[in-house]
Amino acid sequence: MFDQTFLQPFFLSFKIASIATFFDFIVATLIARMLSTRQFPGKSIIEAIILLPLILPPTVVGFGLLFVFGKKGIIGKFLDQFLHIQLVFTWWGAVLAAIIVAFPLMYQSAQAAFYRVDPKLEQAAKTLGASNWKVFLTITLPLAWPGLLAGFILSFARALGEFGATLMFAGFIPRKTETIPLAIYFAVERGDMKLAGLWVAMMVFIGFGSVLWLNWWSRKKIQQG
Repeated sequence: MFDQTFLQPFFLSFKIASIATFFDFIVATLIARMLSTRQFPGKSIIEAIILLPLILPPTVVGFGLLFVFGKKGIIGKFLDQFLHIQLVFTWWGAVLAAIIVAFPLMYQSAQAAFYRVDPKLEQAAKTLGASNWKVFLTITLPLAWPGLLAGFILSFARALGEFGATLMFAGFIPRKTETIPLAIYFAVERGDMKLAGLWVAMMVFIGFGSVLWLNWWSRKKIQQG
């Protein structure tokens, strides 16, 4: 049962979730840092837009992706005509869907982590002549790291389990966009409950293991601190 056909959805899901999570980690961390240190008109609107995929149904997110990145979409039309790039019904489309739905979790975790950093430590480093980037890399980032790591784990788990937006935007193409959640759904549709159960067990094991490790690591950091 654990042949290449069975493991293909796992490898594809892991690849998609990894790319999406690393992108979200970098971009969400930088945006969260910028917004946590600045006040300006429209900040609440920007934050509401960032968090919107967290509360919208995934199918609505998928429809939005089709509207923007589809062949006739605002950006999709440009990509298709001038760069000959098509995201719809490709695994890169699944990556984009995972990026969008997981981004709010990473952003929220990063923002909360930066709010817990004592600004007096950062100011003291600046007073001693350290640049903003040096302060961020040597003081802010290490202090915020537990929260950032938590966001990374949660975002990866969310990207790994993405279903609705992926189905709407990337579709279900065996061996091309067949992620584990899609494989589970269509295995149930054709009555293959045993195969669906194995994939469900794999997802539960990954999710439970991730949360368990994160809790253990967090308690260890608290005890050391």
